Amino acid sequence: MKILVTGAAGFIGSRLMMLLAERGDSVVGIDNINDYYDVRLKYGRLRSAGFETGADGVKWGEELRSSLYGDCRFVRLSIDDKHGLDTIFAKEGFDKVVNLAAQAGVRYSITNPYAYLQSNLVGFLNILEACRNFKVGYLVYASSSSVYGTNEKVPYSEDDKVDSPVSLYAATKKSNELMAHAYSKLYGIKVTGLRYFTVYGPWGRPDMSPMLFATAIEKGEPIKVFNNGDMIRDFTYIDDIVEGTIKVIDTPPAEEEGKASARVYNIGCSHPVKLMDFISEIEQAMGHEANKEFLPMQPGDVYQTNADTSRLETEIGYHPCHTLHEGIGKFVEWYRSADNPLRENQ
Repeated sequence: MKILVTGAAGFIGSRLMMLLAERGDSVVGIDNINDYYDVRLKYGRLRSAGFETGADGVKWGEELRSSLYGDCRFVRLSIDDKHGLDTIFAKEGFDKVVNLAAQAGVRYSITNPYAYLQSNLVGFLNILEACRNFKVGYLVYASSSSVYGTNEKVPYSEDDKVDSPVSLYAATKKSNELMAHAYSKLYGIKVTGLRYFTVYGPWGRPDMSPMLFATAIEKGEPIKVFNNGDMIRDFTYIDDIVEGTIKVIDTPPAEEEGKASARVYNIGCSHPVKLMDFISEIEQAMGHEANKEFLPMQPGDVYQTNADTSRLETEIGYHPCHTLHEGIGKFVEWYRSADNPLRENQ
């Protein structure tokens, strides 16, 4: 099976690429390696997958082959480069595509809206067009729990209305779901969108709370606690997320005459945690109490996320198994190790 993974230098994408290659799939990963956050983390993820990136990083269009996994390659390419994307689709003949590439970050979308239109809308359209034109059988793509906006009904179900996003990032993710459904209906492409809930673990993004909190605690600096700590998140460990994603890759939607072969799943832990309890777990793992700076809710944030994953469990066999205590322990172990490329600044 030949699979394209976009966003392959990202948190979820890099781990997914490795596990697919490890089990024997032929995998090509692409990523634009943008500087939304420190690129040393992205290159570190690639090196952990056996890609020798060199002192100057990876040049545009350059192809690297993993030294650790069989048929696993990486190319630096942006999904908003239609010509480059079409070229690699024509060359490789992918059976399945997993699109995880996107401009991430809710708060960043408040101040940098055009970056989201180019990557999350134009880039995603390029992916859909490439799947159509080069006869890809199945597309799995990343949506987000942010599409639920200020929905007060919990836990969030795939059947809930998602018409009130509170950030442009959330609006682009909802747009992706609509675009994918249209292409499925028009061109018979099988598609599955995954509404990822808050993901954490080793190699996580530095703009997310685990890394921010651990760094502040290590330096003895205050951590910013928004909404005065009154927030709830469905924190989900990275390995549970990736294993669930692989189950979805292996289980395309069934064809139904006259209907689009399109579906959307929540993918989370289904055990939401209070923010203050999450901070307490990090404090215990770090061995230090945090100096907390309590702040009001930030624009684009939501009070809680809470996934109903019963549909994914029933239809795909998804069963997250990592407890918060276990997951935070593994994260802090990695954070303090030599594997963390940002460690030298802490």
